[in-house]
This record gives sequence, C-alpha cells and structure tokens, in this order.
Amino acid sequence: MPTKADTSKFDPAGPGDPHGSVFGLPFTEDESSVVLLPVPWEATTSYGRGAARGPAAIRGASPQLDLFDLELAGQGLARPWAYGIHMRAEDARVQSWNAEASAHALRVLAHDGRDTSGDLELVNALSVQLDAWVRTEAEALLARGKIVGIVGGDHSVALGSIAAHAARFPGMGVLHVDAHADLRRAYEGFERSHASVLRNVVDQVDGVASIVQVGLRDVSEEEFRFAADTSKLTPWYEPALRHRLGEGIGWSTLCDDIVGTLPRQVYVTFDVDGLDPTLCPGTGTPVPGGLSFVEATTLLGAIARSGRTIVGFDLVEVAPREGDEWDGNVGARLLYRLCALALFSQGARDA
Repeated sequence: MPTKADTSKFDPAGPGDPHGSVFGLPFTEDESSVVLLPVPWEATTSYGRGAARGPAAIRGASPQLDLFDLELAGQGLARPWAYGIHMRAEDARVQSWNAEASAHALRVLAHDGRDTSGDLELVNALSVQLDAWVRTEAEALLARGKIVGIVGGDHSVALGSIAAHAARFPGMGVLHVDAHADLRRAYEGFERSHASVLRNVVDQVDGVASIVQVGLRDVSEEEFRFAADTSKLTPWYEPALRHRLGEGIGWSTLCDDIVGTLPRQVYVTFDVDGLDPTLCPGTGTPVPGGLSFVEATTLLGAIARSGRTIVGFDLVEVAPREGDEWDGNVGARLLYRLCALALFSQGARDA
C-alpha cells in the first residue's frame, strides 16, 4: 500500500527538499516502505579511498532527481516515491569504527616493514563488529516489513545484509554487478575485505542458493578457478558478453538469459565499478569497460519483468571527488531505480 503520510503539500514535480530525506522526500521511516541504511565504511579499501563519503554524496545529490518513473510508468508504477522511501542518518558508531579501523588498515597497507599484526587483528575485529551491526539492523527492518537497501561504503558492507536477507528468504539468489569477482580469500590479510565479500558469502551464508555475477573484467586466476569449481557461482565475464553482443544477440535477450539462471527471490549487490568508469570516475578501483547506465538498468529491470522478486539490495563503492557531484548524481539515480524496481517486483502499483 502507498504510504499513509500526508503528501498534500508535497509537489513531486518541484525541487526536492534538501532538508528532507533522500530524494527530498517528506517521509519518516515508519511511513516508508523502503528504508535505506547508510554504512560509511571503507577500512579495507585497497586502492582509491572515499567510499565512506558515498552515502552522504548520494543523499546530497538526490533531491534534484525527477521522481516520475519514465521506465515503469507504462507498467503501472509512475509514482514509486508514493510508497515512501526514507534514508536514515549515518550512525555515529559506524563513523567511529570506520575512522579507527581505517587508521590501522593504512598502517597495514603501507608495507613499510613495521610489525602490523596487531593492526590487522584490530581491523578484522572491527569488521566483524560492523558486519554484525549491519545484519542486526537489516533483520530488524525486515521484521517490520520494510524493503531494505544498504548504501555503502566499500563492498564489504554487503555481507551482513546478504546474511540477513538469506535468513529471511532462504534459497534466494544474488545478482552481483561488479568489475571484480570479489572472491579472494582474506585479501591483504583482511578477512572481511571488499575484495573477499562474495567469497565470504559462499563460505559463510548457507541461505544463498546461487550467485550470478555480471560485468566481471578484472579477475585473478585463483578467482577464475574458484568460480569454475563452485556450483553456486555463475560468472558472466565481460569479454564473453561483448562477444555475444558482437554476434548480434541483443542486450535484452542476454539480460533475460542472465536473469533466467536466478531463483524466484533475488538480492542485488551492485558495485558501481561494474559501470563504465566515466559514470563513476571516483570509485576506488575503476576498470575500463563496463556497463552503460541503460545496460545496467535494463538488467535490473529484467528481474522485475521476469516475475521475480527483488527482496533487498545494496549499492556500494560510490566515492565522490572533491568539488564534483557526478558520482553522487549517478549513484542517486541508480539507487532510485533499485528502490522503484524492488517496489514494483513486490506488487507496488499506482493507486
């Protein structure tokens, strides 16, 4: 059902309220069907930093979006915002954990000959604490009937959310959009590394039936072999996808093929470096190639068109550059699509 909040004074065609919630919307958490949990964490970032500023950048850019949904209007949901979307304020505890863990992680990453075993142990302990916090918060929101979206932060923040959703929706699949496979074991010694998050899902989260990976184009040999030997993993490597496109197979057809390998309930974990890096130049580990924005949203839309349900999602690795809102702008638009498609897949339609 659409939110019961009073929207009589809200103009969805006007400028969003920069002092309101995400997208300038006037909804409280209780009034919202979708609740977004910001996780400003980047302790294990291994190259460029800034992902901890991603949630704030997305929220800051979001009020200037037009809320009319041009893609879903013809399918009965032109006003997904009317179901209520709310983004929480950042939790001061997470900010503090990130500051402490990042300081010690940078000592480890300096590789300057110092004994950093204590630093590594502390980062790993704080990472476990962060995962538990994300899982607890997500589980509580799911118990209240909310659609939960995590806004990172580096990709490691997805683990707790995926675990919470898998416990709620056992047998679900994960659609993983990324330039990287994220299947490394304890990358650089960090047990909860952003480069290890899907490996941790495979090893630790029993409720996930399958993981379908799209956009992969920067993969180690170890990850390639692990994926080949792990039945629940289905990687769609970018060179192979581009070859099929070159043979004249349409992108929509490929999307249907990709989605067809997923179970009926799907969690989406979306690393923005899966996109063409001109769309996310500030992200920590950009890789040439990648999906266009339309290719990405077509892929996400194929989940809903197939009759599958998007049970939850995360958007990670948005890292704003100084004085440039482009990364936040693209992140906000992608976040609105994820919210809208999750709502649509769960039966939301215009009143």
